Amino acid sequence: MDSNKRDRSNGRVTTSFSPLFRHALNRVPAPLLVLGGMFLLHTGSAFAVRLFDLAGSTGITWLRLTWAALILLALSGRSLVTAVRAASRRELLAVVMLGTVSAGMMTFYSEATARIDLGTATSLEFLGPLVVAVLAMRRRRELVWILAAVAGVVCMTRPWDTQVDLTGVAFGLAGAACVALYIVLTQRVGGSFGAVHGLALALTVSAVLTAPLGLPAVAANPSPHLLVTTLGIALLFPLVPFLLEMIALQRMSRTAYSTFISLEPAVSLVMGLVVIAQMPVAVQMVGMVLVVVAGVGAARQEGKAPVLRTAGPDRAGEEADGPARVAATHSH
Repeated sequence: MDSNKRDRSNGRVTTSFSPLFRHALNRVPAPLLVLGGMFLLHTGSAFAVRLFDLAGSTGITWLRLTWAALILLALSGRSLVTAVRAASRRELLAVVMLGTVSAGMMTFYSEATARIDLGTATSLEFLGPLVVAVLAMRRRRELVWILAAVAGVVCMTRPWDTQVDLTGVAFGLAGAACVALYIVLTQRVGGSFGAVHGLALALTVSAVLTAPLGLPAVAANPSPHLLVTTLGIALLFPLVPFLLEMIALQRMSRTAYSTFISLEPAVSLVMGLVVIAQMPVAVQMVGMVLVVVAGVGAARQEGKAPVLRTAGPDRAGEEADGPARVAATHSH
């Protein structure tokens, strides 16, 4: 199928990559593609934290969203215009809602990482998708994974320590709520526009909404270095991780994919240590283990749960898992 070609049979947009690019990546084991995407994602987040002194967290967030939106709009080309014209008002409203939630998700996460360490902020945000996954299973015994994650987050945030920034923790929890909403909305947008188009439109809305918060700070310090650096970070997120995970998802079961994604808080902690020298204490390491175990446990149990379908397999919904995780996801 040609790149960005509309499937007339179901009205969805699917995306393929060049045969040479796909052949090269197909030789890499899918788990390594997922891990590579995670490390790139959190490397971008760590470098973004280092830029907060230049334009503030909201300024850097707006630049990242703007660059990412422009890149994806350019990649989508004219097919995006066709998809928008063919969409219903309800589908367009879903995109606007997704973009609004994405803006909140990115802004809250950035505000959290400006106040608390990267691994803790990611663990807090990880509560969003974990709660959605456990509640979707509708089995009370699976609540143990939420309790384990909450215990882990308590160890990570150390509320008994007077030096902990509770405002940063609050921003992290707000980001978790946005991630939960994002996952739900992504299924609707992914089913209407496809992964790349849906992400491009959502990020465009996010960039517009965050402009009043970020543009003044950037305008006050219009540094070419800042613009070029944030462009590079935008390539680290969401473009490259998104492409890697799109290919990995075609070669992995959802259970295996979700299990690997559960390592994300640990990856975030490692990149915070390597890039910005954020050294965790012992109790935070215990908390990280609890969060990762909770994620892995929930993923494995989800794979054992029966899948109910009212029609044929929803490929667009599966494709949407890519942006739901990246721009999401943890959306950093």
